[in-house]
Amino acid sequence: MKVSAVVISHDAPDELERCVHALLPDVDELLVVANTPQSAGPLPPGIGVIVNERPLGFAANANAGISRTRGDAVVVANADAIPRPGAVAALAAFMAARPRCGIAGPQLVYPDGRWQPSRRAFPTVSGTLVRRTPIRLLVDPTRYQRSHYLLDERPVRPVEADWMLGAFLLYRRKLLDELGGFDDGYRLYCEDIDLCYRAARSGWERWYVPAAVVEHAYPAEIDRTFLTRRTLWHARGMLRFVHKHPERLLSL
Repeated sequence: MKVSAVVISHDAPDELERCVHALLPDVDELLVVANTPQSAGPLPPGIGVIVNERPLGFAANANAGISRTRGDAVVVANADAIPRPGAVAALAAFMAARPRCGIAGPQLVYPDGRWQPSRRAFPTVSGTLVRRTPIRLLVDPTRYQRSHYLLDERPVRPVEADWMLGAFLLYRRKLLDELGGFDDGYRLYCEDIDLCYRAARSGWERWYVPAAVVEHAYPAEIDRTFLTRRTLWHARGMLRFVHKHPERLLSL
């Protein structure tokens, strides 16, 4: 299985450099999408680069990068996601062995090595209200939303997932072609949930592969603040998700 990689950078040239050097040994081709002209610093030769004249959303950037690659599978990564040696190979080997595995995700860890809960259940109405409104000041989401974050599960072997954080995921090209890639209508947030949900409805498997480990400097800004640009993007993303998939409203 030939593996391409698309790394999306937004004003993070230092993180991008680390990510690119960590990815290069494990992929057959690598392309960087610089969301602003200053997002790409010096890069090794042979790496393709798309430089946006104006910033685009994550989904649009991912689709642009995917369209310029040719691998049987494509890693789509944030610049702040640094794979440990062998991570991509572990994901690709697992995907190659399971023809219906359309998305494979690694175990994410914080820079200090702590486990990051990246495998999650599809969102519910009540859970979203708890996590994304001032209700969370009264009700601790990590206590009352353990089933969403799957905090009581730390599998050491591959296990199926509803969805996984899109900071670093391996996508089968056939799945991307069949589903039309990401939905460009998402600015930032929820595009990963939407793609995983559409994959599930089409019979594609999504797997969490903990043998593959990726360091992710997850800022979790929307978990700490209200009424910022990012929280508004998230709210718009969730509204788009529900509009596209109204049956999720039945999952209270």
